[in-house]
Amino acid sequence: MDKKELKKYLIIGAVAVGVMVVIKNLTYIGSFISLIFTALSPLVIGCAIAFVFNIFLSFCERYYFPKSRKKFVIYTRRPVCLVFAICIVILGIFLITKLVVPEIIESCKVLYNTIPDIADKIKDWAVKNSGNIPDIQKKISELDMDWASVAENIAKFLTSGATGIISSVAGIIGSFTLSITKIVVAVVFAVYILLCKDGIKTGLSRIKNAYLNKKTADKIQHIFDVTNKTFKSFFVGQFTEAVILGVLCVIGMLILRLPYAVMTGTVVGVTALVPIVGAFIGAFVGAFMILTVNPMQAVIFIIFLIILQQIEENFIYPRVVGSSIGLPGIWVLAAVTVGGSVSGIMGMLLGVPTVAVIYKLACESLEKKEAEKRIGVPSPKPEPPEPDKNKSQNKGRK
Repeated sequence: MDKKELKKYLIIGAVAVGVMVVIKNLTYIGSFISLIFTALSPLVIGCAIAFVFNIFLSFCERYYFPKSRKKFVIYTRRPVCLVFAICIVILGIFLITKLVVPEIIESCKVLYNTIPDIADKIKDWAVKNSGNIPDIQKKISELDMDWASVAENIAKFLTSGATGIISSVAGIIGSFTLSITKIVVAVVFAVYILLCKDGIKTGLSRIKNAYLNKKTADKIQHIFDVTNKTFKSFFVGQFTEAVILGVLCVIGMLILRLPYAVMTGTVVGVTALVPIVGAFIGAFVGAFMILTVNPMQAVIFIIFLIILQQIEENFIYPRVVGSSIGLPGIWVLAAVTVGGSVSGIMGMLLGVPTVAVIYKLACESLEKKEAEKRIGVPSPKPEPPEPDKNKSQNKGRK
């Protein structure tokens, strides 16, 4: 056996042993990977926050004395615009919370007070229409539910239930403190990235040019540019579309004289940030709120929202979002389904632009291969033969 063949079998044996070790210790490896992701989660969240804030930051920097060359303006442009961008986001979250949360609490109170009356009406209707079955009619008429006792049991279950929803106050405080710590670290990391983004970009560019050849560096830069452009276009388009849908919902509900117009429009606009599924969430929450006031108005709201969603899906979304990411509808549905299964609401939000990036890069690669093999390129038409000059001269002599 020569050295080349021996080296080949040694590599195969090493790979086989490595695979067996990985399979045997798969649980420990999974725990280790999970620990790494948990440790890096604040930094990942910080990068995501920085990306979203950078959209507002770039917008503010375009209007903060853009033509001025004064040192003070140049030095303060980034910090001032960053503070302004953070204030915009915090103000938006505060307004949404202020509009939505009190109305939901009030609706839950109204619903709690009206459930006994609704249950009694349903019971009377069932007794009246079950005369043909005396046994069932007797059992329904004997059915009596103490709603005060039910409410007391629910409250007791939530506060000190045996199932442990709130079994450990210390655990809840610890989890809450840990979450707050992660969020604070993520925000600080995001602010640092935004303040030093030019230096970080320059450093990454130097590393790329120093350790990679030009072809690989250009390919990585192209992938990064496509990813950045697609994600930015998606989030800007999705936010714009959500604002338009929320405003149209508020205007339509005010015209139809439906209750909770501003709150419901806000919920519909916020849930519209989630592609496809968000519309159903907004419809459910809005219908639930209006149901506490008037069931007939809830039906009118559902009909109105269905019409509004048809207008949004066929006219607003394709122009505002669809054209910006260039992803067919079937792939949007697939991205939302898979992303939601993997990571819930966050997966739905990130799934669409991620699939759009893969789709664009795949289409570019396909078009490049087709161009190389000249697939789908019409063959050039044969040029007409040139007239024979000798024959034309002979004809002229004759």
